[in-house]
Formats: sequence, C-alpha cells, structure tokens
Amino acid sequence: MTKDFAVPPVVFPSGGSPAPGANVQQRRVPTAPPYQPPRPSASSSIPFMSFDIGSASATQGGPFGGAIASSSSFGGGSASFDDEEPLLDELGIHPDQIWKKTRSILNPFRINQTVHKDSDLSGPIFLYLALCLFQLLAGKIQFGVILGWVVVASMFLYTVYNMLAGRNGNLNLHTCTSLVGYSLLPVVILSAVSLFVPQGAGPVRFVLAGAFVLWATRACSNLVVSLADGGEEHRGLISYACFLIYTLFSLLVVF
Repeated sequence: MTKDFAVPPVVFPSGGSPAPGANVQQRRVPTAPPYQPPRPSASSSIPFMSFDIGSASATQGGPFGGAIASSSSFGGGSASFDDEEPLLDELGIHPDQIWKKTRSILNPFRINQTVHKDSDLSGPIFLYLALCLFQLLAGKIQFGVILGWVVVASMFLYTVYNMLAGRNGNLNLHTCTSLVGYSLLPVVILSAVSLFVPQGAGPVRFVLAGAFVLWATRACSNLVVSLADGGEEHRGLISYACFLIYTLFSLLVVF
C-alpha cells in the first residue's frame, strides 16, 4: 500500500517578477572585496618591505635594520682593484720576457741564454700563430700540420737529448717546447719573406730556406747546449737533430 504525499504546486509569475506579497528568496552572488596587502602586526618578527621608490630612497637601513653599504664604504669603488695583479701576469704571459727572448734569437752569433732559463709557452704560441698566418696568406691552411710538427719536434729533441745525457739529463719537455718554439722565429721570417718571392724562382727560395734553417739550427742548438748539463759533449748530435727539425718546417714554406 502506497502513501501519497501532498506536494504544493510551484507557481511562476508571468511578468518575470514575483507577485507582491510573495515570499521569494533571491540568492545573491558574493563578490570578492578589493585586494588589500596584509599589514604586519606589531608582534611580527619579519618587518614589512615596502616597494615604494620614494619610501625606499628615504630609508637609511635595510630590511633587517642594518646600514646599506655604498661604494664609499669600500674605499671609493675602484680602490679595491689597485692591489690586483694585471690580467696577463695572472695568465702567466709576460710581454717583456717574450720580447727579450725573441730579440735574443734575432742575433744568431750572440744569443743571450740567461733569458731562456725561465721557459714559457706564450712566445712559442705567438710565433706558431704568426707562422700559420703567413702560410695562410700564401694560400696554405696548415694550422693542424704546424701544431703537430711542433709537438713531435719537441718530443724528438727531448728524447734525443735524454738518450745522449742518460741520467744526467736535466732538460724537461716544457723547456724543449719553449726552445723549439722560440727558435722557430727564423722560419717565421722565411715564411714572411717568401710571400714576396715568386714561385718560379726555385733556386732563390731554396737558398733563402737554407740560410734561415742554419740560423734556426744554430740558435736552438746553442740554447740546448747552454741550458742542459753535459750538452757541450753532444753538440754535434744536438745540432743535427735541430737541423732536421727546422728543415721540415722550411719545406712547408718552400713547397
């Protein structure tokens, strides 16, 4: 047996508005209030940081109560860089030493060996780039070839000397690379001079190459003999090794 419930009818007004006296509840959509930044309370441990430019310029302290540091508090800004070393010195590049070593090679009959006791690779890299540049002007792209030959020549001279000197050898690979690189200066000059010599003048180019090879051989052998212990006893073999090295470099220029 079912029980019927009385449901009151729903009456919609025809005019779109409720009839007078009708108890119709209208639901209002809540609107969000405008945003207001929270104000810090007096007991807050973190102070409020204002982003107003005017108020920021007027404040004398930071957000944590400390004084704002200025350039005057560090001694005038650039005063802290007065004690810094030059950038070239920090990189191990000394232009005055490079110039002295290069100038000592220019005189093949009187070479100053004392300036070459402190070996470096900055000058040899500069001479290597100069040789590659002159070869590039001649239409020869030989950057990798020349770099490889410099490495092989340094290792060859290091091996030859240590085989001759035995346990008494005090010439390391870094010094050999420095000597080979600085003695490359005659070959660099040969590469620059060959730009003005025509390709058809074969005998002239070979005579020039021979003269510059002898120059480089004398410079490198004198440096090795003077800086190495017991090098005077093996001057001939050291000179022969240097002659082979710079003959190969001269062939890159001539051909």
